[in-house]
Amino acid sequence: MKLTSDHIAQFLENLAATFKEQRAYLTELDSAIGDADHGINLDRGFTAVLAKLPTMRDQGINAMLKTTGMTLVSTVGGASGPLYGTAFMRAAGAVGEQTELTAPDLILVMEAALEGIKARGRATTGEKTMIDAIDPGLYALKVAVGSSAELVQALEATSEAMKQGMEATIPMLATKGRASYLGERSIGHQDPGATSSYLMIKTLCDVVKASAQ
Repeated sequence: MKLTSDHIAQFLENLAATFKEQRAYLTELDSAIGDADHGINLDRGFTAVLAKLPTMRDQGINAMLKTTGMTLVSTVGGASGPLYGTAFMRAAGAVGEQTELTAPDLILVMEAALEGIKARGRATTGEKTMIDAIDPGLYALKVAVGSSAELVQALEATSEAMKQGMEATIPMLATKGRASYLGERSIGHQDPGATSSYLMIKTLCDVVKASAQ
């Protein structure tokens, strides 16, 4: 099984619904250690992406990811717009002209997205950010692909690892971003960026699983 442009279109549509549904939850997480706008911003950004989806559907994976990234940068406030916008645009670059993506292709796409986030945010693992969910997810994806896992199984492994990475941010001390201003008071709170990145990969996984049934 391969990831097609139809999968990406459905992923973006479902992601808009996910962030609308989880808007209050993400904002609540962000109110504890951030600016209390993470859910609001992502809902706004992916609502804008959803509005452009009808014109994107026939443009291929590269164009859909690039347009998504540019839309997020232009419509989402705070740090999440530039970070996720950069991630989607870097992912588009890794896709190139490919019309379908295999599980090994996803490694390159996810690596590009992660490197974009690290460069834009000047962050690394262990600082209580979205990277702490994405990095173990990428590792799990590489292990799954190395074990010749099919696309669905590889995405399931990635999703589970990102969930664990998200939960692992709870006891962390924030040393990057708005949360770092709180010092030790940031301990005990789940990072909203790690949560939204997990929701993204889970949404993609659910789309691919549904299409495989």
